[in-house]
Amino acid sequence: MAPTVALDNMNPCIKKMEYAVRGPLVIRATAIEKELQEGVKKPFDSVIKANIGDAHAMGNKPITFIRQVLALITHPPLLDTDQFPEDAKSRARAILAGCKGGSVGSYSDSPGLEVIRRHVAEYIMERDGGLESDWRNIILCAGASEGIRGCLKLLTGPGTGKRPGVMIPIPQYPLYSASLAEYNMDQVGYYLDEARNWALDLEALERSYQAAKETSDIKAIVVINPGNPTGQVLTRENLEAVIQFAAEKKLFVFADEVYQQNVYAEGSAFHSFKKVMMEMGAPYNGLEVASFMTCSKGYMGECGIRGGYAEVVNMDPEVMAMLQKSISAKLCPTVIGQACMDVVVNPPQPGDPSHESWSGEVSATLASYADRARLVADTLNSIEGISCNTVQGAMYAFPCISLPEKALTAAKEAGQPADVFYASHLLEATGICIIPGSGFGQQPGTLHFRTTILPQKEMINEMLGRLKEFHMKFLAEYA
Repeated sequence: MAPTVALDNMNPCIKKMEYAVRGPLVIRATAIEKELQEGVKKPFDSVIKANIGDAHAMGNKPITFIRQVLALITHPPLLDTDQFPEDAKSRARAILAGCKGGSVGSYSDSPGLEVIRRHVAEYIMERDGGLESDWRNIILCAGASEGIRGCLKLLTGPGTGKRPGVMIPIPQYPLYSASLAEYNMDQVGYYLDEARNWALDLEALERSYQAAKETSDIKAIVVINPGNPTGQVLTRENLEAVIQFAAEKKLFVFADEVYQQNVYAEGSAFHSFKKVMMEMGAPYNGLEVASFMTCSKGYMGECGIRGGYAEVVNMDPEVMAMLQKSISAKLCPTVIGQACMDVVVNPPQPGDPSHESWSGEVSATLASYADRARLVADTLNSIEGISCNTVQGAMYAFPCISLPEKALTAAKEAGQPADVFYASHLLEATGICIIPGSGFGQQPGTLHFRTTILPQKEMINEMLGRLKEFHMKFLAEYA
């Protein structure tokens, strides 16, 4: 019996979408892991998955206070023991009081528990120096990705005339290109300036807009700060320029700020899009903006818990009602993920029993990330044919690689982009899984790859040693 749903009659948008950080190289890396477990001999004894920002998978430890609160809310009888500090108990009780039936196993309202949305708004106000944040504009979500996709869906066209377009940075996080393909929307890429540490370039924005405006109904722009995969932290001047551009073109703004706590380089600082926009005054403070945060990144690394939020400002009230209706079809984000986000935005305060230990763990985690960011960039820059900008923030390096002409020819003969050819050979020879730059987008004629900085220091040194040895052999083989 022939299948009702087949490749030739299924949704073509799903076939078109690609998500590089979970693509063929990662599937092959998992297969190699299984081969090693089965005793197959390789030139290496372990696979290093540097393809994704999964902190705990790379050996980074959870923050104790977060896990204490999560333990208490999932098993409330622990509240009656003396095994947990009182500030963890008080937060757990407040979360449980906001849950129907006093249980995190119950549904919450579709945008999340009110108590947690209020805490998020207070966190944003404190972060932004007292600027107003209305808790009713906060939507809790199962990781930032869900919030981003939920807002993107509002922009899909009715199916007539020009397709809606969204401006996204190149290189970009593939969530955007994949989602735009799935929703049958146009990707309008604007190149970041690698020579200026991946800064936003106003002329590049204008060129991209002008080149696409006749064929696409450009409705929005995405700004990723700190950058993924590029690791840059945008200056305030850069943000002001893109705010002016978005206001001039009447664009909805997606401010992807999930790495806002991951800033390492001296002289770099995170500036929230909303704060800069509000401080610029009219007309810029009227921009429609959705900004996103998660508990998967920062010092937390709680990727599997799936917690995040969106703050949506200046959205037309009727459209906001439609957004709320849309998310209600998913019932609610995971309540445990909401609770994790609550602890992030409402951490122990000075004088609380857990403040000292919490502060020490957070500081040590971020200092270790900063150390590893420097180590990765410095080591990559010491290898012939590789150049890497300073990793100012986030969790990745995105070095540029120069390959010999013979390697480019061999890649062409193999039917692969040169960076995919390089990454595939690296994986088979060393067990290191990186993501080719073509999965994120790059200037024509350039080659890159993305690696995370998250492996523990011993593993990072091991990884960089394997990479350097492979790279020199690769250059020699194709010289």
